[in-house]
Amino acid sequence: MTFLIYGANGYTGELIAREAVRRGLRPVLSGRSAEKIAPLANELGLESRAFPLDRPKLDGIDAVLHCAGPFVHTSAPMVQACLDAGAHYLDITGEIAVFEAIMAMNDAAVQRGVTLIPGVGFDVVPTDCLAAMLAARLPDATELELAFYTPHAELSRGTLKTMIESIDEGGAIRRGGEIIRVPPAYEAKEIPFSCGPRMAMTIPWGDVSTAFHTTGIPNIRVYTGASPKSVARMRRLRILLPLLGITPVKRLLQAFANRRTGPGAEQRAKGRTYLWGRVAKGSDEVTMTMTTPEGYAFTVLSALAAVERLLSSPKRPGSFTPAKFFGAEFVTTIPGVERT
Repeated sequence: MTFLIYGANGYTGELIAREAVRRGLRPVLSGRSAEKIAPLANELGLESRAFPLDRPKLDGIDAVLHCAGPFVHTSAPMVQACLDAGAHYLDITGEIAVFEAIMAMNDAAVQRGVTLIPGVGFDVVPTDCLAAMLAARLPDATELELAFYTPHAELSRGTLKTMIESIDEGGAIRRGGEIIRVPPAYEAKEIPFSCGPRMAMTIPWGDVSTAFHTTGIPNIRVYTGASPKSVARMRRLRILLPLLGITPVKRLLQAFANRRTGPGAEQRAKGRTYLWGRVAKGSDEVTMTMTTPEGYAFTVLSALAAVERLLSSPKRPGSFTPAKFFGAEFVTTIPGVERT
């Protein structure tokens, strides 16, 4: 079985490519530019293919691990290319719109015999599996809250550019089964993480989409750890949202994002992310906490585990969240994950 990593020259794509080779895997490395892909492929002794998304080269490829964002622009053409080529599709997106679009392509995927699994990195494997575990303990839950906190978190260039692309859309929650747009930092509350209580604010995390498809719970909110000052700052920025949506302003912010490099090896190795989840129906509730490796380190491990498991599984075409395809316990197979 042969898989291709598209965007292998990006921060996360390169980390995945290097770990794949360390494990003895032989992925095809790919991206838009031969000048950027070929040096890494030559160093690792791998095949490389350079192509734009409107002219894909997927002959002989069984699965694509798509790592080139912002996925709101790149996922649709790559999904279509995979459907046309009969190749399975996985990505590391965290974008609500991308999840919703791919879930809506279930019938097309079934007809083509292709499996589509977006979000096989830190976005959204830990929280998606945590949601599934909680739902199993309170099957008729009507509310789901998820939260995560990474001390001293640092973002890569690609992650920051993806966030900038949708910055003017504000926040999002799910209410009554529908995704509702809300102001940034719509709600703030103290979360009892396993490392201690921490203030957190709502964000438009991918689980606003995926957790509904995984659990069917109609009311969902996702929080990230943030200091009271950060919450106040985010709320002050609400007035600037229309300005931030102007294309020249976005491009200026993304030019600034190009200076980012992402966390270094030591930070990835030592960093931890703390997760908390709660499901409820009336006065009944269940809570759970979890600890994972640092987000990018986790993404490398979970993305490769997802590819290997997909390619070794019986054929199961359609659109799936990670927990729907691999099961709620998938996250516990990733080294360094502790359920508490």
